[in-house]
Amino acid sequence: MPNKLFVISGASGVGKSTVLAKVMGERPDLRFSVSATTRKIRDGEVDGESYYFVSKDKFLDMIEKHEFLEYDAHMDNYYGTPKAQLEEKLQTGSVILDVEPNGAFNVRKEKDDAVLIFIAPPSLEELERRLRSRGDTSEEQIAIRQARVAWEMEQSKQYDYVVVNDIVERCAAEILEIIAREAN
Repeated sequence: MPNKLFVISGASGVGKSTVLAKVMGERPDLRFSVSATTRKIRDGEVDGESYYFVSKDKFLDMIEKHEFLEYDAHMDNYYGTPKAQLEEKLQTGSVILDVEPNGAFNVRKEKDDAVLIFIAPPSLEELERRLRSRGDTSEEQIAIRQARVAWEMEQSKQYDYVVVNDIVERCAAEILEIIAREAN
């Protein structure tokens, strides 16, 4: 059976990174597709593991050379999935890709067997609380992200699965069940 590509999306602050860390910890056979970005590196992130941190000029050059499976610009930065590293990882196992909805839909156009999973917040109020608790998000950025949430939630209807992150362990367990079911 060929390896599967699982595409995970969700609103900023929904807890994707925490849930994915739990999923990856339970399934060490899964590979994580590392995206490229032009945004600044944050404390605790590692180039080549968290993201490939590249300059805007380098990113634009990669676009011109068709080196991305998908890419998008938001929050004044570019994000994209380098094709070469994704294909390399798919040769050795199933892969999880964390992208926003436009990226997910572009992946589906290229890889129609990709499984799309959307992580939803338990409520919009809880999502706002999580964003504020980060301490690294300005009021302006919070307002921009909240405006985007309504659009993202509408897009979730196009996903194969929607999982609510009310409790991290439960959310991760549900995603693990989906992966087990779809990989067989």
